Amino acid sequence: MNWIDKLERKFGRYGIHNLTLYIVICYVLGYILMYTNPGLLSMMSLEPAMILRGQIWRLVTWVIYPPSTGNFLLFAISILFFYYPIGMSLERTWGTFRYNLYIFMGLLFVMIAAFLTYFLTGRIYLVGSVFTTYYVSMSVFLAYAASYPDMQILLWFVIPIKMKWMAWVYGIIIVYNMVTYIRHGVWVMAVPIVASFLNFILFFFSGRHMQRFRPKEVKRRRDFQKAVAQSRVNPQTGGISKHKCAICGRTELDDPNLEFRFCSKCNGNYEYCQDHLFTHQHVK
Repeated sequence: MNWIDKLERKFGRYGIHNLTLYIVICYVLGYILMYTNPGLLSMMSLEPAMILRGQIWRLVTWVIYPPSTGNFLLFAISILFFYYPIGMSLERTWGTFRYNLYIFMGLLFVMIAAFLTYFLTGRIYLVGSVFTTYYVSMSVFLAYAASYPDMQILLWFVIPIKMKWMAWVYGIIIVYNMVTYIRHGVWVMAVPIVASFLNFILFFFSGRHMQRFRPKEVKRRRDFQKAVAQSRVNPQTGGISKHKCAICGRTELDDPNLEFRFCSKCNGNYEYCQDHLFTHQHVK
């Protein structure tokens, strides 16, 4: 059992359902304040210097900033047709707790990076210019591409393209931007990028535990469960049995006096009736 499984067993009941919806609501509020009261919005930014002086609400309110400061219409389209659907899909695929953990880890790493940058430089960097939720949101896109690599979408509603190719292109752009920032001496701009994607690295490169959430694995398990359920249906009575002999195919519906056991020497979950438990050939 990996560290994510252990956390889920202990704290899984505290997961926030439909977290993507709440994030979208925060972005909408951020855009409203940006156009109606930018002064109030600046009081909610992630400013380590101000937080250390007692403005602790900034530890939470900075997430109200939308991912970008561009055109609101483009923002609304990207939210409705892209970010919200993939976020909800990931939550259904991974489970509420794992999706929550992924998002909050990204936000936590950004906050830690902001404080480290402040301690190293002693300067204040507005959240709107450096430490934003933009790259955390984009890490959700990468997570979706890693979970659904062959999912095809319409780029600009016209060009069909698979998620894995979009992820590769985006990754190349991110690496190029980081190298450019460092070469020009503005390494601070690269800090939130690295911090935002630490959650992706921990989830997908700390082991093989995320492989079971890939669509092919999910479909394989569902097909297997369906096949097992169909194989346990008695063709004569139509009833569903709990036990079935891997040799003769008899179930407890054929004879209620039959006893069934799993063989510990077979490679797999093979169940046998009392007549074949000790006489069958072990599966290796």
